[in-house]
Amino acid sequence: MRIYAGSLAKGDTEERARARAVAAIQEVCEHAGQFGIFAALENHGGITATIDQMLAIVRAVKSDWFGVNWDSGNFRTQDPYADLARLAPYAVNVQLKTEIQRAGKKPEEADLKRLLGMLRAVNYRGYVALEYEAAKDPKTAVPKYAAILRKMIT
Repeated sequence: MRIYAGSLAKGDTEERARARAVAAIQEVCEHAGQFGIFAALENHGGITATIDQMLAIVRAVKSDWFGVNWDSGNFRTQDPYADLARLAPYAVNVQLKTEIQRAGKKPEEADLKRLLGMLRAVNYRGYVALEYEAAKDPKTAVPKYAAILRKMIT
């Protein structure tokens, strides 16, 4: 189950927002675990926009039913690949995008081989969903990328 930590409300502090997020995630995990469901925090802006923000929450939650929905296109930092490598050990689900975007730059083609290598390096064994948000027509681009990924994964 994909979850988000949200954004910082006006007048709030990141520390208080993070504490509330951790408490809520902990509660969700206790319930979800009873049904064998993982709660997966996505790196999706707000108080999870950077790797350090993300890891502060990830390391604070104490549950076997918690992990990360590793979205390869959501870090808009100087080095998204380095950030994704640091986050990979916590992945319980993957949304692989065909583009990345460095801070202040335009989107660029993602190095899919490098991204899959990060997941292999941490022995990731879950699902990899192709999430396409690029400009080209998805009717032609998605089958192309799906074929590329199938070749790389098998």
